[in-house]
Amino acid sequence: MGSPRSLPLRLRLLLLLLQVGALRGEEAPPCPARFTSERFVFAVPDGDLPRGQVLGQVQFADCLGPKLVRFSAQDAHFQVLANGAVLARHHTRLQGPQRTFAVRAWDSTGPSASALVTLQNKGPPPSQEEAGPAHGAAVLRFPLARPGGLQRQKRDWVIPPIRVPENERGPFPKKLVQIKSNKDKQTKIFYSITGQGADTPPEGVFTIEKETGWMKVTQPLDREKIDKYHLLSHAVSENGKPEEEPMDIIVTVTDQNDNKPQFTQEVFRGSVLEGATPGTSVMQVTATDADDAIETYNGVIAYSILSQVPEEPHKQVFAINRATGALSVIASGLDREASGRGQRGVAAGEEQGQNSWAEGAWGGRPLWLQQRELPCARCPCRQGGGAENGDRLERVAEYTLVLQAADLDGQGLVNTATAVVEVGDTNDNAPEFKDPAYTAEAPENEVGLEVARLAVTDKDAPHSPAWRAKYAIVQGNDGGFFAISTDPESNDGILRTAKGLDFEARKRFVLQVAVTNEAPFVVRLQPSTATVTVDVRDVNEAPAFDPLVWRAAVSEDIPVGQKITAYTARDPDKMQAQKIRYTIGNDPANWLAIHPENGIITARDRLDRESVFVKNSTYVAIVLAADNGAPPATGTGTLVLTLQDVNDNGPEPDRQELVNNPDDYWEVEMDDRGEAAVLTLLKPLKQESYEVLLRLWDNGGEEQLTVLRVLVCDCTGQVDQAARCPQGLPGAAGAMPVILAILGAILALLIILLLLLLFVRRRKVVKEPLLLPEEDTRDNIFYYGEEGGGEEDQDYDLSQLHRGLDARPDVVLRNDVVPTLLPAPQYCPRPANPDEIGNFIHQNLKAADSDPTAPPYDSLLVFDYEGSASEAASLSSLNSSSSDQDQEYDYLNEWGSRFKKLADLYGGGVEDA
Repeated sequence: MGSPRSLPLRLRLLLLLLQVGALRGEEAPPCPARFTSERFVFAVPDGDLPRGQVLGQVQFADCLGPKLVRFSAQDAHFQVLANGAVLARHHTRLQGPQRTFAVRAWDSTGPSASALVTLQNKGPPPSQEEAGPAHGAAVLRFPLARPGGLQRQKRDWVIPPIRVPENERGPFPKKLVQIKSNKDKQTKIFYSITGQGADTPPEGVFTIEKETGWMKVTQPLDREKIDKYHLLSHAVSENGKPEEEPMDIIVTVTDQNDNKPQFTQEVFRGSVLEGATPGTSVMQVTATDADDAIETYNGVIAYSILSQVPEEPHKQVFAINRATGALSVIASGLDREASGRGQRGVAAGEEQGQNSWAEGAWGGRPLWLQQRELPCARCPCRQGGGAENGDRLERVAEYTLVLQAADLDGQGLVNTATAVVEVGDTNDNAPEFKDPAYTAEAPENEVGLEVARLAVTDKDAPHSPAWRAKYAIVQGNDGGFFAISTDPESNDGILRTAKGLDFEARKRFVLQVAVTNEAPFVVRLQPSTATVTVDVRDVNEAPAFDPLVWRAAVSEDIPVGQKITAYTARDPDKMQAQKIRYTIGNDPANWLAIHPENGIITARDRLDRESVFVKNSTYVAIVLAADNGAPPATGTGTLVLTLQDVNDNGPEPDRQELVNNPDDYWEVEMDDRGEAAVLTLLKPLKQESYEVLLRLWDNGGEEQLTVLRVLVCDCTGQVDQAARCPQGLPGAAGAMPVILAILGAILALLIILLLLLLFVRRRKVVKEPLLLPEEDTRDNIFYYGEEGGGEEDQDYDLSQLHRGLDARPDVVLRNDVVPTLLPAPQYCPRPANPDEIGNFIHQNLKAADSDPTAPPYDSLLVFDYEGSASEAASLSSLNSSSSDQDQEYDYLNEWGSRFKKLADLYGGGVEDA
């Protein structure tokens, strides 16, 4: 095997020598493309090669730099990718110590080169005893346990995973690995495994021989479902005692290329504007592969374009990034409209030094190659020319591409999808008039008349902003006599008259019209123009009155046949000798006549300012003027006559007077507008008909006597003149106010009587002083109760409680409050049953609380009147105790008259007379 590191240096030296020879004008020797080594040796660790496993990479070089190279392997079990990677096409197991096959390569120049690839089997040779295992029958031993019993400890080494290819053929079960314990020589050991694939779903995928420890797989594995299994192996003695700590076992399922790529969509849709430059992104295409793309090339997808329809303007307008699937524009010339310009193919563009994309890879990456000028022998692309010069292209609105996604970096399973690229329209084509000049004729005095239609062609997409035309009159439209608009359906320009044309003023118009689009041009384009010549056609115009409304003033008493005014018209047709005849078109009162030749208007009948045909002293008539042209034309004028008033009518109500009104029963006045006289009755009259004479004057001194018949009724509101007074009882309508007055008087009298009664009742109440006079001081002592003595107090004397109630006055009038109309309280009589005495006291207490004659809490209390014959003895009969004889009570005289008696009793004083 040669030294690869020294090869790039040799290539550089060789290129340097070639450049020096070229500078000296010497012809460079040929530089053949070849492999960097004649033999490539790759080591295989275990002799087992899963499908898609990369073994190494071959190197191919050319003195002119890296090129797009295709490789092929003579051994059908292997393939070589475009970047030189060598991998297993199928699951292969090396039986001997090595295996050699040839690899051939072709570059763009055509000649081929070859090299040898040798695979060295580094795995142990299989023995006869272990011919059944598929993976070298490795032995896994439990790690040594530390003293002190079985303990879970952190290990300082990791057991390598067991690699098992997916989709293996039988027969099953197949041995994977043998598990052994270090104590199998001391005691008999039984082995078992637990975990996913053993005793948990999916169960039974892996088994172990109980006594020998051989772990086996029972069925083919699928990496796309489960790519890794985690198991625990156990070692126990015959009595079931664990002899080893559980050991982790990891089974890794190696990938086989059993899934082809799947596009995320069946049809990908994208768009690109026409005129897009190379490198413009169009869309992103995506495909997925369930196989492994990390450790193998089984899931590495390479994208490519199989076909392009149509192949215009080039066979390869679009390119796709083989690694990412990004679709972009590779060539210029995208034009969705037809073009007469010649286009070259890809080769022609490359010959001019354009960049082109090469669907190859160098180191697994797409290449953008700068085309260089090479000799014809070295550049076959120039020999196979592209599109011929002068080929006429067709309209291309969209492209349909067939895409391919292949795994194994383009060398494995394939799948296809469709990509539709719509070419978006841009305003890169200016509208053009079909005819550069137009001629039209328009009659005079016509407004809004369509004069001509200007047709244009536009190669852009119909009914798009880049297709819809905008017209403008850029020259010759002085005065704004014409206007142009766009027909939304045909896109034609419609030229119309904006004002009435006048043949006598101008006989021809020469207009210059330009057309553009609603959307601005994306490139510099010259707008198309056309010339429109409009000839004005002379027509017979109607005579025109000047002014259109003629005003004149005339007295209403003008004699019949006398001239009022003259109203004439002129003929605008100066080129034609025509006569004008006048007639009255509309004369509501038939008062006027007109001379047919000179237009003099006379009075045919008496005018009347007060006629219904006169509004605000104005009379309106229509006058017609007709010429004798072909065809005849008639003009219309309006005559407005202001009639001047004369005193030829009876007076209107301006000044008024009542003739027979001796007692002033009536009064007449003008209303607010001064148009009517209002008659008012001032004094009552009997119900009958009366005649009132009313004399009226106007401003001219004319007077008029008018007889008014007035019907007086005993009623309310307005009465129809033709109706009679309402029938009924005489005075019935007037009796109602009298009845109401009487009822009101009675009600007022009752209120006065009620007030008098209240006043008299108040006068009867005599105010008494709050304090009793000194002479009226009673010397009686009230008995409030006597205490019983032992058993004798059970015999109650109810007469003591009833004292004062029998002789109580009926009504006690208070002098400190206003009397109220509350009902008197009801006191209960003394009960005969002594047991009811409690209820008797309670009810009478409630009655006393609601008694309106009871004094307030803050006034002098009058407890009761005991009557004339009191059963209580006088206090003067009581003798004081001997212990009080020496006590002095003279100070009681200083306390006032209320304590005078006590002062006399105890103080020994003499009562004043």
